[in-house]
Amino acid sequence: MTRAALSVAMTETLGASAQQHLLRTDRQEDLCFALWRPSTGQTRTTALIYRLLVPFSGERSVHGNASFESRYFQRALSEAVTDGAGIALMHSHPHGCQWQGMSPDDVDTESGHAPAVYGATRLPFIGLTISGDRAWSGRFWTRTGPRKYERQDCATVRVVGERLKITYMDRLAPPPTETLAQIRTVSAWGSQKQADLTRLRVGLVGAGSVGGFVAEAAARTGFEDITGIDFDVVEEKNLDRLLFATRRDIGLPKINALERHLLDRATAQSFRFLSIPCAVYEKEALLAALDCDLIVSCVDRPWARHVLNLIAYAHLIPVVDGGIAVRRNRQGEFAAADWRAHTIGPGRRCLECIGQYDSGHVQIERDGYLEDPTYIEHLSAGHPLKARENVFAFSMSCASLQFNQMLNFALDPLGQANSGEQLYHFVGARMEPALFEHCQADCMFPKIVAAGDECPYILASKRPVGSATR
Repeated sequence: MTRAALSVAMTETLGASAQQHLLRTDRQEDLCFALWRPSTGQTRTTALIYRLLVPFSGERSVHGNASFESRYFQRALSEAVTDGAGIALMHSHPHGCQWQGMSPDDVDTESGHAPAVYGATRLPFIGLTISGDRAWSGRFWTRTGPRKYERQDCATVRVVGERLKITYMDRLAPPPTETLAQIRTVSAWGSQKQADLTRLRVGLVGAGSVGGFVAEAAARTGFEDITGIDFDVVEEKNLDRLLFATRRDIGLPKINALERHLLDRATAQSFRFLSIPCAVYEKEALLAALDCDLIVSCVDRPWARHVLNLIAYAHLIPVVDGGIAVRRNRQGEFAAADWRAHTIGPGRRCLECIGQYDSGHVQIERDGYLEDPTYIEHLSAGHPLKARENVFAFSMSCASLQFNQMLNFALDPLGQANSGEQLYHFVGARMEPALFEHCQADCMFPKIVAAGDECPYILASKRPVGSATR
């Protein structure tokens, strides 16, 4: 699939506010300005819309079409300069549907104001159109020379919240060709849902036992584009849990063994698996993660989960996370096995508030203590940083729970996209009622929503010495 290097993203809450203003009950066009921050990945730049500048009285005219007064544009420029942000112009095509083209008047308006925007902000002018069916389309007006600005269409516009709604520009992100191997899958939810689902660029962080199952499910479902991130290697002690590895893979990076396995099993006509043999907090992997539309987290360490938290909120890339806990009693007997799955991002509780990691452990890992056998040895028997118990069947069940979370989130069946926080108890064979919680009042993550490259917290760092041989 051909991918353009540009996209736009916003939260569901902001998108609903824009929609309420732009899609008028009298079916006339309307407009407003907004502010955005960049999110820069390895191959993609995303404009993160974080604030609407709704027009004051007299700042715009609605007359079938819509136009704005110069004082409204000047106010938007002033707000952008104060915030160190870019400017987007949103307007509506209430009679259109899906991705919208541009009229000559639209082109004149946006191209004519692009020089002033770039001059004030040093960022491209963003144009956004919402159609009558609430689908967004977007473009960048990029400076290509002195007094010369060219329109570059986005491949996608994504809206993130209770659900993940993405509008695709078919020319840049064409619908996949259905294959004979996908007939039963497509029959479950139809061709349109299949096309929207499998065009997602999915990031897989962690190619261990759970990650292998998730990757297999995605490849067989028909996903075209998966980015795999893992720095570890296959060891003999992994073979009881790794779906994709055999004895011939011992010593090979897990992510490379997984790639070879998936290439023989993917059902998409065109399948791409990008292998990144790094930890997600290393620069190469972090930038690759920022190119994704959605990330599945299959990691068990605090530092990686902390970085994924930052990505989910600051860069509006939702993360489907999960985990397994196995416990024995004092007599050494098997006592419990629990697995869970949850999706994090704006409007949802973060991984730290859920209890998936302790922020105090992040710096311990950054300092390399978790690679020190002496340090690990002196931790208590039940310490979360020491626990490693797992079996193949539990990994399979956890992966299934996570993958179904992702499907619900993207497919939005009957308007029920949010599965909540799910927890299953193997002993007793029962599922807890799903939780729908929000972060604690003092949590930092809701405060950095759509901060993008301006996120004040460090994401990229070097891997601790010795961790490659863990």
